[in-house]
Parts: sequence; C-alpha cells; structure tokens
Amino acid sequence: MSLAQLIDLTKTYHMGADIIVEALRGVDLDIEEGEYIAVMGPSGSGKSTLLNLIGCLDRPTGGRYILGGQDVSRLSDAELSEVRGRRIGFVFQSFNLIPQLTALDNIEVPLFYQGVHRRQRRRRSQELADRVGLGARARHKPMELSGGEQQRVAIARALSNDPLILLADEPTGNLDSVTGREILGLFDDLSARGRTLIVVTHDEAIAARTHRTVQMADGKIVNHTSN
Repeated sequence: MSLAQLIDLTKTYHMGADIIVEALRGVDLDIEEGEYIAVMGPSGSGKSTLLNLIGCLDRPTGGRYILGGQDVSRLSDAELSEVRGRRIGFVFQSFNLIPQLTALDNIEVPLFYQGVHRRQRRRRSQELADRVGLGARARHKPMELSGGEQQRVAIARALSNDPLILLADEPTGNLDSVTGREILGLFDDLSARGRTLIVVTHDEAIAARTHRTVQMADGKIVNHTSN
C-alpha cells in the first residue's frame, strides 16, 4: 500500500538576481507502508532537499507530494508544521538534543507541543527509552551520555509521535563503527516491526541493510535497486 507519493517534484532556489539552482528536477517516488529505503548520491545530488520535502520542512516549487492520502505540497507554514509534528519523525547526524533536559524530557518534547498530558507523556517516553535500550541512563542529560546513547534518545524522540515516516540523515555519521552498528541494528528492528524508514547515507553497507536503494544525481532519481 502506497504511504506517500512524490509526483514530478521540483525544487528551485534563487541564489541571487541571475543564479538559479535546480535542486530537484522532476522526481517521482512511491513509498510503500513498512518500506525501508536508502537514498544515496554524491554531494549536491539533491538528497537533502528530497529529505526536507518528504519531511515537510520545505515545500516543492512544482509537482505534488501526497502523504497518507493528503496533498501536502501547497499547505501553509502552519499546516506544514502540524503535519510535521504529527506524521514525521526525524533522526539527525548531530542528534539535536536540548542540553538542559534529561533524555526522558527530550523524548517528551514533541508530545509537549501536541498538548499531551504530562503523565501520559512520561509513560510514553519511558516506554520508548526502554525500547531503544537506554535503561537507567534515561534520566541523564545529553552531556552525560555517549554518542550512541544520544542517538538512541534522538530515535526515541522521533518515535514519540508514532510517525507515518521516520527520516534519518546520516544517522551514524558521528559514531564509531561499533556504536554505528548498534544503531543500525535498532533501525533493523524498527523495520521488522513495520516502521517506514528513509535514510540518507553515503555508506553502501548501510544501504545494503534496507529494502531498496534510490540513487540520485543532478536533482533526479537515476536508479532504484532492490536489496
């Protein structure tokens, strides 16, 4: 079942009076429910722009983006923010945790903005902390955690709103190889549980763990490979 569709999607940036950058040039992509997709390509190929559009962080210049049956391509900023908060989970290379908050409090942040009651937020965040293997470390602040533990917090936070799609941008880029494999094992588990994941990566070994690899070049998808 198709969870999201990108139809002839374009994105153009105006960098000055006469400089136009075509970041995406007619991208078509169907994302199936429960699919685990790797997006690869050289720098400047459009990977990050594609991820931003799928994550409703930006809107396309042209084309359509259907997410969960809703055309989100022409929504207002406020409407995009609402979709982002309820339907998308983000995992970043740099973790993006709030340093003053504990791991549990960081996990709760999306639920706070959705107006979820405090007791329900705490129960949900503790469940997710346990699921990603934080255990007794959940009440520590980010600076007291290892890189791998911080990324586990970020993954738990991304799952807190039960998103339709989980997006990850080079999620192991700041981790050593052993910790990176642990995080990828966690992604494998989420995929096995039916989560829809899209990960941007330069690493072919990471891409090989996914269901499908999408190769980009010059703002276009140039190849799909089933893994």
